[in-house]
Amino acid sequence: MKMKNILPHIASIAVFLGITFVYFYPILEGKMIEQSDMIQYMGMSKEITDYREKTGNEALWTNSMFGGMPAYLISMQYSSNLFRYVNKIMLGLLDKPAIYLFLSLIGFYIMLLIFKVDPWLSIAGAIAFSFSSYFFVIGAVGHNTKYLAISYMAPIIGGVHLTFRGRIILGSAVTGLFLAFQLLANHYQITYYTGLIVITYGIFELVSAIREKKLPHAFKAIGALLLSSLIAFGTNLTNFMLVNEYGKESMRGKSELTSDIANKTSGLDKDYATAWSYGILETMTLLVPNYNGGSSHGELSQKSETYQILKANNHPKAKEAIKQLPLYWGDQPFTSGPVYAGAIIFYLFILGLFLVKDRLKWWLLTITILSILLAWGKNFMFLTDIFLDYFPGYNKFRSVSMMLVVAEFAMPLLAILAVKKIIDGNINKAEFKKALIWSLGIFGAIFVIFVLFAGMSFDFTGKEDNQLGEVIASAITADRKTMFWSDTLRSLVFAILSICLILLFYFKKIKNTVFYIALISLLLIDMWPVDKRYLNSDNFERRKKVENPFTASKTDEYILKDPTPDFRVLNLTVNTFNDASTAYFHKSIGGYHGAKMKRYQELIDYHISREMTKLIDTLKEKPTFTAIDKALNSLNILNMLNTRYIIINREAPPIINPYALGNSWFVSSFKLVNNADEEIDAMYNFSPMSEAITDKRYSAELDGFSPVRDTTATIGLTSYSPNELVYQSKTQAEQLAVFSEIFYNKGWDAFIDGKEHTYFRVNYILRAMRIPSGEHKIEFRFKPAKYYLGEKISLASSALIILIFIGVIVREFLKSKNRG
Repeated sequence: MKMKNILPHIASIAVFLGITFVYFYPILEGKMIEQSDMIQYMGMSKEITDYREKTGNEALWTNSMFGGMPAYLISMQYSSNLFRYVNKIMLGLLDKPAIYLFLSLIGFYIMLLIFKVDPWLSIAGAIAFSFSSYFFVIGAVGHNTKYLAISYMAPIIGGVHLTFRGRIILGSAVTGLFLAFQLLANHYQITYYTGLIVITYGIFELVSAIREKKLPHAFKAIGALLLSSLIAFGTNLTNFMLVNEYGKESMRGKSELTSDIANKTSGLDKDYATAWSYGILETMTLLVPNYNGGSSHGELSQKSETYQILKANNHPKAKEAIKQLPLYWGDQPFTSGPVYAGAIIFYLFILGLFLVKDRLKWWLLTITILSILLAWGKNFMFLTDIFLDYFPGYNKFRSVSMMLVVAEFAMPLLAILAVKKIIDGNINKAEFKKALIWSLGIFGAIFVIFVLFAGMSFDFTGKEDNQLGEVIASAITADRKTMFWSDTLRSLVFAILSICLILLFYFKKIKNTVFYIALISLLLIDMWPVDKRYLNSDNFERRKKVENPFTASKTDEYILKDPTPDFRVLNLTVNTFNDASTAYFHKSIGGYHGAKMKRYQELIDYHISREMTKLIDTLKEKPTFTAIDKALNSLNILNMLNTRYIIINREAPPIINPYALGNSWFVSSFKLVNNADEEIDAMYNFSPMSEAITDKRYSAELDGFSPVRDTTATIGLTSYSPNELVYQSKTQAEQLAVFSEIFYNKGWDAFIDGKEHTYFRVNYILRAMRIPSGEHKIEFRFKPAKYYLGEKISLASSALIILIFIGVIVREFLKSKNRG
């Protein structure tokens, strides 16, 4: 390959690095971005990372959140996947999320080269895609796995396109390589959306092959892609099998409860899956970023109406107050920012509908429309219901608004393909004129109807306005209106500038080099300031602070002095079930995770929340010691979960709960129920200390067992680690033991004196076991068989795909060399 052919790519990489460093310049000062979700991650993964550092092994289970859940839903290092080591080197080049921006730029650039786009125009396309506002919004809050997975979308699609265009071996190798990297990122929702893009592409290619009588080639391409994808999935098979297995027991699996049946699917409940649905008119944020106010915690300038009101009323912290305001007034519960594709790209996408003539146009238009309709979620339930009920896997994912990443991919691709057609000079004046008139007409109609006319009818009021006071609410409403019209004018200007640039180039008033520089500059000037609204220097902090976000409070220090190895803590000073900070120091009743066990979530909904509310109400009344003691004694569910401490003030000692039942205990009776409905209802009024409630499906475990009261019987935890629990028992007669551990029989095995023993579920989520008389050592070991099988396949698959890719690259190099 000649140096002149390599130089544009070297220059492109240099441009991408330069852009990345300029945008994320605080990393050059040794700072790190403070991401809220990463802070949560550090809390939820603390027990796992501590165990890894101490033993060198992986904790496959953790008790740090929600009573206990598999660690592979939180933090796992799969040593057999060789891509992990390559990925570690790549991600170590830059701090997060700067490295994701760089990878996104490189990925889209590679894809455009595969689509035979000029390298300089590919730079513009990569910027157009990578500077979509949504990526900076998720980068700011710490949705790192999502951002990384999105970065690999484009090269996967590029590999698929290359395969169908005749380069079957190279294309399928590229697809397999980048799919393996995307799967390693471990965000299956983005991989699912990537799959929808690929399947839609394949349908158009198959239809074309039928028309052109080229089915043999199409089947070869499909076969090669299926094989490479299969090997790619093999690289991450351990995680895939384990997550798929757990998914049936998680919130993303089917509930056994029969209440609210119309709202249920075989996965997430419909209201939960569609809670974050994009508003129908809100779709116009693709064109006007502040169409619905931007962020739910946005910032205003000192020229704003709100600041002037605060200042006039002598607000002591007016400058700080305007940095965190509920500016968003759309349909979603809240948001950190809009999905802005760029006014320039919005217009060029429409132009592409008339300039691009082949099936690529219809493919990109189809997935754009589909992504918008599905992002509407509960606002367009006809289509949403079809996908939730009939498309395998779709109901496992929440936040349907995320589907707009597909539009963010398709719109810049079609826009750049349109510009490519103009640059290639394949369009005569009549075609160009027709495309220009139609695109201007459609863009103008959209702008007038959905922006100008709609804007004149909006009242700009938000859901939280009634909590702000009439004066402040009125000021914020005025500021929202100003933001709307300001961004409307801004988008119109950029659209007009892009049209002017296209006209100047088409009529040869400027040269290619000037056009490229102007287009890249316009895209950056358009997108950069919008992105800075959501991720800027204010998001960065000193590295030491970011890496050590938690400091033990006086309450934490008090609890940490307890030598008992395993108990749980209820923290009422935080949003218990949406906060993982407690898990950094303790084993928490709550936590932060979108895939907690379904039965635990149902226990929260039916019982734990009710008991918490009752306790909080008691504490609000400044109760006597007797009243508190009575309240604690009534916390049947929290007590059976061994909730020893309750935090009500971080700077004071916690409430010590004397009624926590401990790690294990013997019960004197049991009750069989017919189903999950009866089981969860029976827990409204029962004594977990003396009674166990179990589903009749486990009746065989209790055949021939008759409880015998033994006042001398003892059982207790003697050793604790995330993957293994050891107990010692001593009884004069066979007993029924209940363990305050979450029941999960997809890996937890029980042993008595070294011999495997059966156990079963009681009290909706706990474990129980018949313990023979005498003294015994009881063990629970977590060793999911699929973990060990998956690791072997992962090693073989990752080695194979790397060798194949290297072989293909060598083959291509030799072919290129032979061609001179």
